[in-house]
Amino acid sequence: MTTPTRRRMRSTSISLGITALMASSLTGCASSADYAAVCVDPDTEQRVADDQCDDDSDYNGTGAGFFWYYLAARSVVPGVGSTVSGGTYNGRTLNGTVQRGGLPTTGGSTVKSATTKGGFGGSSRGFG
Repeated sequence: MTTPTRRRMRSTSISLGITALMASSLTGCASSADYAAVCVDPDTEQRVADDQCDDDSDYNGTGAGFFWYYLAARSVVPGVGSTVSGGTYNGRTLNGTVQRGGLPTTGGSTVKSATTKGGFGGSSRGFG
């Protein structure tokens, strides 16, 4: 008499669970910054290209050059060459995440909609 060979069955639910876990870790979750900064000439109050500002170029009321100007999530993004308003040069007083640069150069959208990121490449920084 021969003994029947037992067949091993793989559970598809375990494979699917692992696949879902791996996919979620690769794509990340969509989020948006609480504030975003654009580069500004404080003498003219006009936005300039973001690459004109250094990472730590907060304006303290003196000095020449270009400085980061921080806008809250509901603010409308000014285009390059447009006058800025409703924000602050003092990024150290902000609570929440801040994204420096990367906003549309043409302006028009809100900070919150322009800073939505997903997956790799999100570039917001926490301040607190």
